[in-house]
Amino acid sequence: MANEMTKTSSQDGDEIDLRELLGVLIDRKWLIITVTAVFMLGGIAYALLSAPVFQAQAIVQVESKMPSIPGLAELSSLGLGEGSSQATTEVALITSRTVVGEAVDQLKLDIDVQPYRLPLLGDFIARRFSPGTDNEVASPWLGMNSYGWGGETLDIFRLTVPNAMLGKEMMLRAGDKPGSYVLYDDDGRQVLAGTVGETAEGRGVLIEVVGLNANPGTRFHVAKLRPLTVINALQKEIKVSEQGKESGILSLSYENTDAAFAQTFLQKIAEAYVMQNVERNSAQASSQLRFVKEQLPDVRKQVEKAQAAMNAYQTQVNSVDLGMQTQGLLQQEVAVETSIQQLRMQQAEMDRSFTREHPAYRALLKQIGELESRKAGFKDQVSALPDTQQQLLRLTRDLQVSNELYTALLNQAQQLDVARAGTVGNVRIVDAAAVDELEPVKPKKPLIVLVATLLGGFLSVGYVFLQRMLNPGIEDPALIEELGLPVYASIPLSEMAQKAATQKPGRNGSSRASRLLAISEPADLAVEAIRSLRTSLHFAMLEAQNNILMISGPAPGVGKTFVSSNLAAVIAQSGQRVLLIDVDMRKGSLHKATGVAAKGGLSDILGGGLSAEAAIRTLDGQPGFHYITRGDAPPNPSELLMHPRFGHLLETLAPQYDLVIVDTPPILAVTDAAIVARYTGANLLVTRFGLNQPKEVALAKKRFEQNGIVIKGAIFNAVERRSTGLYSYGYYEYKSEAQGA
Repeated sequence: MANEMTKTSSQDGDEIDLRELLGVLIDRKWLIITVTAVFMLGGIAYALLSAPVFQAQAIVQVESKMPSIPGLAELSSLGLGEGSSQATTEVALITSRTVVGEAVDQLKLDIDVQPYRLPLLGDFIARRFSPGTDNEVASPWLGMNSYGWGGETLDIFRLTVPNAMLGKEMMLRAGDKPGSYVLYDDDGRQVLAGTVGETAEGRGVLIEVVGLNANPGTRFHVAKLRPLTVINALQKEIKVSEQGKESGILSLSYENTDAAFAQTFLQKIAEAYVMQNVERNSAQASSQLRFVKEQLPDVRKQVEKAQAAMNAYQTQVNSVDLGMQTQGLLQQEVAVETSIQQLRMQQAEMDRSFTREHPAYRALLKQIGELESRKAGFKDQVSALPDTQQQLLRLTRDLQVSNELYTALLNQAQQLDVARAGTVGNVRIVDAAAVDELEPVKPKKPLIVLVATLLGGFLSVGYVFLQRMLNPGIEDPALIEELGLPVYASIPLSEMAQKAATQKPGRNGSSRASRLLAISEPADLAVEAIRSLRTSLHFAMLEAQNNILMISGPAPGVGKTFVSSNLAAVIAQSGQRVLLIDVDMRKGSLHKATGVAAKGGLSDILGGGLSAEAAIRTLDGQPGFHYITRGDAPPNPSELLMHPRFGHLLETLAPQYDLVIVDTPPILAVTDAAIVARYTGANLLVTRFGLNQPKEVALAKKRFEQNGIVIKGAIFNAVERRSTGLYSYGYYEYKSEAQGA
């Protein structure tokens, strides 16, 4: 049975309590709402202040290339060309350094010019400026003419700098005279002064400004960038994709905050791509024409040689004619031999572009080998013919093959010459670059605000859960009772007490007024809880060996002094005499709660410099409330408490009061509480809501037990209202009619 209960308890502990999680979120709702609102406002600010991004688009078409060498069509049909998609190759060509570099050179993009803007809002203000006339410039705000406020332009036609200054930012300031300017280096030193339209030079820098439209004093960022750096950056920003598989239609796009520049730049890219394609095809046609012209003399010699041999043989044999069988065999041999000769020329051209291991080259050799095999098969048929027919067949075949090859080369030379002279390339611009200036592609304002809001909500909820997981402080007094410590009282968190704790101390470290909640706010819920504690202690102290009560805690910050001082106050209000002693001679704060200075207290008594009667003070308006402050901080508080003088002090003072309350340091920090507990009749441990963990309380209890001290119970302090309602004890405000509800 016990095992089943343990198993059930373990399962319950492992289950996720959705009600508790929901309660945690409700309790921290203002934190979640605040963080979410901040992120939402940040998203709105980003959406409004960020520069709109426009997209330029263009479309080009890549047409299939026609074969230019005899036999290439047959090779293409057999799949002997390159296997990669032609469109993929063209995409790489569009974003190549050659094409992008041409656009960079034409637009002088290696010269970076940007006006100085007011941080955060400068770009937003400049975008909102709408010039009424051409070349109008916005007036400076608040006299800050060093910034550009909209409409200012700087056009640099030429800029050369030493290699050491490449990529470094310079500053150009518009002069007071129209068209004048001064250029400074990155260290703020003047490099040169010049005028628009004239070339200026100084310290190795040469600049030619052809346009300057700005208020006097306006500053511009100027930098000469490395061309390769600019090209590499632009290559990543140009997007090229094929519309449809193997369609040959390529879509180009480029995004920039300047719509006009985006359109101009993409158009330059498309034009540079078409131009390099034309140049590439023209160069290919020239190369092929040169190859064909190199072959023509040799083929002509073959024709002449074959013609002479044919004439000589016909003269010798008196013009013998071919038979029907021989003519059929001749046509087959001529077709095969012509194909072999064409493929041999194709092989000669491929030798300049491919290695012998290339798949296309090996396929060509394979086809030549097959034709050679067919040619060899004709030998048996030829050998069956008469000798005269064999010789005539051979000579006729050589003549016809040479003639056909020579005629094909002449035609090809003419075609290539025409193609070279009027090359237009196999790509064309279908749609020129265009930008929709009314619909920027970025930022997506609704999406940004939505994502920012959701992100703020997720982060705040995650923070709440993470904080709860990393700091699982006790929020249910039942957890304390499971550790074997009865909870004598649960004291609600008092807002008035928190306000009093924030008061600044007066001179000599004293407070300006008493901060005791039991006196300033007697109807506070926390005071009512302390009154219930007073009732519980009345019966608990009847069994104690003396009337000395020790109040300690596991760690600092649990509110020991708050509980002990207000407990002493409510007991004194009931007509009893109470003595409160601040034994925490390190960081005791009783003097702050009572509004006096710390000196003249317990440390002075134990040190022998002050009598107990002189150290005991009475709280104003509370004749039954007596207390002893901690005194000046000594170097050896534990040794003072172990001195017999401390025990003698308690034995002397205890009979004079109905109750003596001793406020000690936390047990897990120092051992003072264990020393003091040897003289007390009852001991209570103060724990704080949401601060102390169960293991921490259990360790404090164990520390006392190791010293032979029994903790009678616990006080659950600073209890906060939770949506889940997990804590057991609640208090309701119940005032008299005279005070009002």
